[in-house]
Amino acid sequence: MIPLQDLLATVPQRGRVRWIGVRPESRGPMLELDAVEARREAGLTGDHARPGPRNARQVTLIQWEHLAVVAALLGRPVTPADLRRNLAIGGINLFSLKGRRFRIGTAVLETTGWCQPCARLEARLGEGTFQAMRGHGGITARVIAGGIIRLDDDVGVEPLPD
Repeated sequence: MIPLQDLLATVPQRGRVRWIGVRPESRGPMLELDAVEARREAGLTGDHARPGPRNARQVTLIQWEHLAVVAALLGRPVTPADLRRNLAIGGINLFSLKGRRFRIGTAVLETTGWCQPCARLEARLGEGTFQAMRGHGGITARVIAGGIIRLDDDVGVEPLPD
């Protein structure tokens, strides 16, 4: 039997960037992009999300596969822009990135927590959105090493330090 600690430390899947978006202003529309610059301690260029080294929510990521779950629970289609996340990632379980650093394109990010739904989503998208998003909101991250993130870039876990 493989020890649980070994199972948690090993993430063989590689993800892929399926969607990129920034919010130029608070509560304003999302701007869909083909590429974005991730800046150390500042987040994504063009995104209003509170830059700074102490901000744990510089970048928000949602699991691409969870969009279908949220849509099914709401009974209508939803897009990453509707849910106001910066990156939609497919092919890797974002929860496996808990406490880890990961590379997307040439940038390195570090998971800082879960991205919980908020009351604003309910107001924007209608009754039931908050409950549909619970457990499917994705993760938050900060930029550790700046770089460029492009559509279809690989997402891979950085090795744990010895």
